[in-house]
Amino acid sequence: MWLGAHVGIADGLAEAAVEGRTIGCDCIQIFSKSPQMWAGPPIAAAAAEAFRAAVRTEGLRSTQVHHGYLANLANPKPFLLKRSRKAFLDELDRAELLGVDTLVFHPGAHLGSGVGAGLKVLTGSLHDALEARPNGRVRILLENAAGQGTTLCSKFEELATVLDALDRPDRLGVNLDTCHLYAAGYDFHDATAYGALMDHVEKVLGTRRVFAFHLNDAQEKLGSRLDRHQNIGKGHIGLEGFRSLLNDPRWSNAPGYLETPLDDHGYRRYVEDLETLRSLLSSAPAASPKRRPASRQSAARGSTVK
Repeated sequence: MWLGAHVGIADGLAEAAVEGRTIGCDCIQIFSKSPQMWAGPPIAAAAAEAFRAAVRTEGLRSTQVHHGYLANLANPKPFLLKRSRKAFLDELDRAELLGVDTLVFHPGAHLGSGVGAGLKVLTGSLHDALEARPNGRVRILLENAAGQGTTLCSKFEELATVLDALDRPDRLGVNLDTCHLYAAGYDFHDATAYGALMDHVEKVLGTRRVFAFHLNDAQEKLGSRLDRHQNIGKGHIGLEGFRSLLNDPRWSNAPGYLETPLDDHGYRRYVEDLETLRSLLSSAPAASPKRRPASRQSAARGSTVK
């Protein structure tokens, strides 16, 4: 697995690629704007080209944009659904401009309309987005949820329902968040549990539909339905669960992005988590070279994800 992290863009888009490599990332995930905004300022063509050039220069193996938090593509309220769909197209266009590989988003919540109704609206939203951007290159990834409240897609069956209805394997896929898996009741804390989980993934969803991971330990117990990330090996999943995942040959060319907690010391905890993950690999690759200390400012601004 290619190992990386979510990196802030406060110092600039191109700088995020440089900073990612500085702390030892093989791949990076970014926000293309503030996640608390419906629409961000346009990305200048020069800034987009500088980002793409930095990705090439730094030798990053994969890049991903994380969608903002306001849009809900399953919203039962027409006005907010329309606004969410517009925001999603904006995010998709921004991702295309940046030349990233994937755009990951939270499938949303049905807000009381029911799971079936929510999945139908979500599927319609994605159908309309694909119709509006028929020649898009960026793959859209649904992120599994922890299962809190009325959120959708904490179950593989729900993810499969959406993907089966759209039947666009060239444009769609899944990003599995390890904390969300555990919170939703999917155990993989040791090799036996991991094997059983992957058998279930294959049967219900299909491992071929999984294109990326968010690598987060879990603060809360199995089945808590709470989205509370923890640093690697410090939570309830533990090191053995990550060892099984990282050494699964099915994911040898898949990116895994840290979204673990940071502190006032910039990306230091990311560096520690990356070192921990690499120590679990059967043939641990050398960490990417560090060129300079990571900026505290950019780590503190815009790098925390859910």
